Amino acid sequence: MMYPLVRELAAADAPYRVPVAVTCRVLGLARQPYYRWLARPATDAELTQAYRANALFDAHRDDPEFGHRFLLDEARAAGEAMAERTAWRICRDNGWWSAFGKRRGRGKNAKAGPPVHDDLVRRNFTADGPNRLWLTDITEHATGEGKLYLCAVKDVYSGRIVGYSIDARMKSRLAVAALESAVARRGPAAGCIVHSDRGSQFRSRKVAAVLTRHGLVGSMGRVGAAGDNAAMESFFALLQKNVLDRRVWATRQELRIAIVTWIERTYHRRRRQRRLGRLTPVEYETIMTPPAALAA
Repeated sequence: MMYPLVRELAAADAPYRVPVAVTCRVLGLARQPYYRWLARPATDAELTQAYRANALFDAHRDDPEFGHRFLLDEARAAGEAMAERTAWRICRDNGWWSAFGKRRGRGKNAKAGPPVHDDLVRRNFTADGPNRLWLTDITEHATGEGKLYLCAVKDVYSGRIVGYSIDARMKSRLAVAALESAVARRGPAAGCIVHSDRGSQFRSRKVAAVLTRHGLVGSMGRVGAAGDNAAMESFFALLQKNVLDRRVWATRQELRIAIVTWIERTYHRRRRQRRLGRLTPVEYETIMTPPAALAA
């Protein structure tokens, strides 16, 4: 609804008054419908409905995998209280379904989420120095309290996990926190390519903003091509074998501690890799890049 903007710009007390005809021409609006709206402006109930819809849409845009109940939680957190049935009706009327919940149009003709970045890696998982190419992805594992999600960022140069985030919910903030963690550990990394799949978290505006703020360059693989992020999947396979599937985890906290302990103590400092000349990631970076101020 652009009519309130037209009214505000045309108001007599506007700092820079713009005639209705000019604003409508620029915005591609017809004047007659605007004047009809002006004669009967929106009621309080319609405004309330619009504010609720805006809050739900903002949450859906940032996290397309959320169903109406999670969207309702986010809308309430943003200050727009409403009943669950109201949230469901607004989402239904606007087609804001969870990317996972409504399997409509799936099949050979189904379209995947559009990439927001080109594939700059093309399965060439090599780098001639630190902070040239980072890979990132998300994995999950069940506990007695529900699922726990891990987003990790891996530097291809040494195989080191330079940033990660663990949370009980798979929202875009999970990927944002992992990238912020990587930048905090590695320092300025402008120009570094960050490669991911086309998951909704990595396509979100919040992640795009983080990349832009730190001068990172986004890259995305193709749909359904596991090999396009194989180097990251290999790390998750090790994690699953050595930690996730070793036992049944009663709580999220004990699994969280186990993941962090394995990454920092075992994977970084004890697990030697053939491609690194039988060195650990920390040893390799220390020997090969002595001047670099890399986090220990």
